[in-house]
Amino acid sequence: MSVKRTDRMRRVLSILRENGQVSATDLGAALSVSPATLRRDLADLQEQGLLARTHGGARALDATDSEIPVRLRDHRLVAIKRRIAAHAAALVPSGPQAVALNGGVTTGEVARCLRGRPHLTIVTNSLTTAADCAVDANLKVFITGGYVRPNSMEAVGPLCEHAFQSITVGTAILGVDGMSVSSGATTYDETEGRAAKAMAVNAARVVVAVDGSKVGKVTFARIVGLDQIDDLVTDASADPAQLDRISAAGVQVHLIR
Repeated sequence: MSVKRTDRMRRVLSILRENGQVSATDLGAALSVSPATLRRDLADLQEQGLLARTHGGARALDATDSEIPVRLRDHRLVAIKRRIAAHAAALVPSGPQAVALNGGVTTGEVARCLRGRPHLTIVTNSLTTAADCAVDANLKVFITGGYVRPNSMEAVGPLCEHAFQSITVGTAILGVDGMSVSSGATTYDETEGRAAKAMAVNAARVVVAVDGSKVGKVTFARIVGLDQIDDLVTDASADPAQLDRISAAGVQVHLIR
């Protein structure tokens, strides 16, 4: 799928999230595409279970769910996410160490930063992260079982949770959808939230790595509160008031510029 088409399909989902149901005429005008192109995009998105086509348009399947599938997520912040990831990876001590990672663009970049490190064990429920790390002979990679969510390519459910509950890791690095004073780390899906919580509970150190747009944001499923988070790595676009209060709660804030 071309970048241009990915951006267009992501825009369709964003418009539907904001409006619930939109006519094909309005969608075509917003995207500046032909009716034939729009029909192909809507058919593809419906086939993936991301929207429902209606007579003369389309509607969101669940107006309360703002999660964008990982394959359609906006990668325009990739440069800052790489800097955040590099800093988060640097927090992992040298020497033998087990590191737990959940799914997401930023944690995927963390995994790439950890490649080449000797005596490192990666434990993850992300199929994409496991595949990226498995090609490195320096890393020992464990992947949990469970049901794979198509939106995130993460394994979730009792098998996944039991796997994380059965081990201890030195550092858990979490990518989340929201990080706030009121709710701590949150995500859109409750099954991913439970998996990430199981990952964090048995970790000696919990690091949340997110870009600034997610600081101050609260999403549906709570993962862990601020009292269970040791470090937050984010960028200078984050809300300063939120960062001050998060720091005051005992979380070490690392600001990447």
